Amino acid sequence: MTLKIAQLAQAGGVGVETVRYYQRRGLLAEPARGSAGAIRRYGADDVRRLRFIRHAQGAGFTLAEIAELLALDAGHDRARARELARSRVAAIDAQIASLTQARDALSRLASECAGGGEGPCPILAAFDEG
Repeated sequence: MTLKIAQLAQAGGVGVETVRYYQRRGLLAEPARGSAGAIRRYGADDVRRLRFIRHAQGAGFTLAEIAELLALDAGHDRARARELARSRVAAIDAQIASLTQARDALSRLASECAGGGEGPCPILAAFDEG
């Protein structure tokens, strides 16, 4: 399998500029050009790596963490990979707690607003206080 950069991007579900960005960040190799400035060609390993990056980002990993995960993949350091995953789970749990708190507060404000009464809308008043 040999792909041009646009085909690689499509196979990975990203744009060409995203592929180039990952290359600049060192996450994805930039293959050498053939003779006389021929077009760069990518293979199945490049598609796999690009998809890995996309999936890791979807799980909330930063590009720096993804770079570390890619390096760990080559060295089979399961302990460090597990540590990174646990750290990501803790961060997601914190986000969930924060979003739950925000949802509960907004739900409470919506109920207060639905109750009618005098004065400004509790929702608008709450946002005006900040």
